[in-house]
Amino acid sequence: MDKNFQEQFTGITKFTPPLCKQRYQFVKDLVEKYKPKKVADLGCADCTLLWMLKFCSCIEVLAGLDICASVMKEKMHRLSPLPVDYLQPRERSLTVTLHHGSVAHKDPCMLGFDLVTCIELIEHLEESELKKFPEVVFGFMAPSLVVISTPNSEFNPLLTGVTLFRHPDHKFEWNQVQFQSWALEIARQYGYSAEFTGVGHPPTGMENVGFCTQIGVFVRKYPQISESTQSERPTEGVYKTVFRAVYPSLKDEKYLQNAVVSEVIFTAQIIKRRLLDRLMSEHEQYNDDTTKRKSKFQPLMNCFSEDLGKLVVEKSIEPFVKGKVVYIPLRTIFSFPKVNQLCGTFEKLCKLIAGKVTLSSDGSAVMFNTEHENEEN
Repeated sequence: MDKNFQEQFTGITKFTPPLCKQRYQFVKDLVEKYKPKKVADLGCADCTLLWMLKFCSCIEVLAGLDICASVMKEKMHRLSPLPVDYLQPRERSLTVTLHHGSVAHKDPCMLGFDLVTCIELIEHLEESELKKFPEVVFGFMAPSLVVISTPNSEFNPLLTGVTLFRHPDHKFEWNQVQFQSWALEIARQYGYSAEFTGVGHPPTGMENVGFCTQIGVFVRKYPQISESTQSERPTEGVYKTVFRAVYPSLKDEKYLQNAVVSEVIFTAQIIKRRLLDRLMSEHEQYNDDTTKRKSKFQPLMNCFSEDLGKLVVEKSIEPFVKGKVVYIPLRTIFSFPKVNQLCGTFEKLCKLIAGKVTLSSDGSAVMFNTEHENEEN
């Protein structure tokens, strides 16, 4: 929330990469370790962390919450799908939603998350909001994993220009003992374990100062199965949704079919090209007068017909040429890893490409007319 303001105070201690990027990378590394499907970022501000996390293949739901709608709206377009997302759909579905509201309020839309991040958030909260924060996050939302980062006040003397707090909107900044005492009490009360680390190492010889940004990682000890808590959950939402995007994915039959058809055609073209190149090479080996070789494809038709007996076997999975048509058996195409991965079964492959790709009369092979070869070349 205050990264731009903070980064100008690195006159004595220079962080590479910048501290804000280190914080976001810490979260991303945690995501890669625990593979959460649903992640909520409280105090998401300009949505930079959400933008980074949308590239994590394990995530299916991303949600952001911030008290300042204008800051979110300024950069939220970065969370919209790009043309490449439609050309190469994700394997998993992904929905990104931004909400305008306070972390001191409960809303059912924030339930069911595996990971909740609060990066440089708590120091911006008023005392009354900070008191409600643990119940909202750890009691109500109750995710499996919570990450909270906040400035370490013991590091402030090393930052040029910092007299009291690092940002004018900060209501407090804790030292290591204060933060850890607060965090451990929350962990005890709500059934979490807590571990502490940080980013932004102190200079050599000043290790006792601690990290510039201190981080608490909370892991829930037991599944939440409290009926009393369930009954107290609000049924009406208090947050206002300001953005929502649904990314194309292979879970959607339409996008899966497009991907399969494209991959089948691409694979068949490669096989066809290799076959024709091989036959052309074999033909040229028997051509005594190399000066009479022509670039046009038509003179090779007889060669293909003569070689047909060598290549064609009934129900074979080998590609072959018959007359002016190249046949690429579907079984051959299905054996390619990408096609196999997309379809799963041969039957599904046949179903997905039906009516979308030119097939032989028995539906066993993709057909290409070689009359177009010269035009393509």
